[in-house]
Amino acid sequence: MKHLFIINPRAGKRDQTTRIYEMAARLRDRHGLDCACLVTDRPGGAADLARKAAAAGGEVRIYACGGDGTIFEVANGIAGFENAAMTCIPVGTGNDFLKNFGAGMAMFADAENLWNGRVFPLDLIDCNGRYCTTIACNGIDARVADSVHRYSGVPLLSGRGSYLASVAANVLFGGIGRRWTVEADGEALTGEFALVSMCNGRYYGGGSMPVPEARMDDGVLHTVLVRGVGRLEFARLFSAYSAGEYRRLPPELIRVVTARTVRIRGEEEIVTCLDGECFSSKEVVMSLADRHLNFFAPKGCDPNATAR
Repeated sequence: MKHLFIINPRAGKRDQTTRIYEMAARLRDRHGLDCACLVTDRPGGAADLARKAAAAGGEVRIYACGGDGTIFEVANGIAGFENAAMTCIPVGTGNDFLKNFGAGMAMFADAENLWNGRVFPLDLIDCNGRYCTTIACNGIDARVADSVHRYSGVPLLSGRGSYLASVAANVLFGGIGRRWTVEADGEALTGEFALVSMCNGRYYGGGSMPVPEARMDDGVLHTVLVRGVGRLEFARLFSAYSAGEYRRLPPELIRVVTARTVRIRGEEEIVTCLDGECFSSKEVVMSLADRHLNFFAPKGCDPNATAR
């Protein structure tokens, strides 16, 4: 079995390439593992490296060394390959994917806890042909994610602080709602929507948790539909939405469905964010993917540890 470390040197606040190389060397020396390290040099590079390693045949365990974007790329590279499994070593800023593991998140920092972990399948969201591990969001939350990088370098702003700064900027100057037609398993709704987010995992945006009951391996996806509201109403409701307390909010404004397929159409470009990676299109189709992601984690760690 090969152990491949794919390193994003631009993730996080400092380059940790040297530390990852040393970590791989320790595994090689202590356990006689076949370890190699590769460094990504461009957007999409981690996906290409992971896909090439999986397509080569033979068992391979891939360590995505970066943030949520690196996880997204590696997952898209190996999804559906039964001979390949992945994990992650967090060196990013938000690391929302690993928040699903609760207190076990800390164990992912050291490959010594990972190399012999059990492999289990995770569900994926298929969104316009791209695979998403946690939350596929469209609307104000996606527009916030698309612009959050503008604030990530501001002193005193953490990953969560950068996200909240982007929320404030988009709400104050960009408007909330967009006119869409949303179909959920064939039921069509037309009107102003603030956001439509399909959830496999529970966290995005530096820690917001819209659907706390979402589980990453049960074959069920929860989609949040939030109607268009004014700025003051949005600001008033945001904290409850972010804390996973949607049941406390007015049902005429927010609804959660478990549709297998959700389609969004709009006259303007729709901004979509998948695990922190953003793109735009006139039509968005989200559904439960027909393939899964093999993932391995430290012993005793559960991807549904924080579900409730």
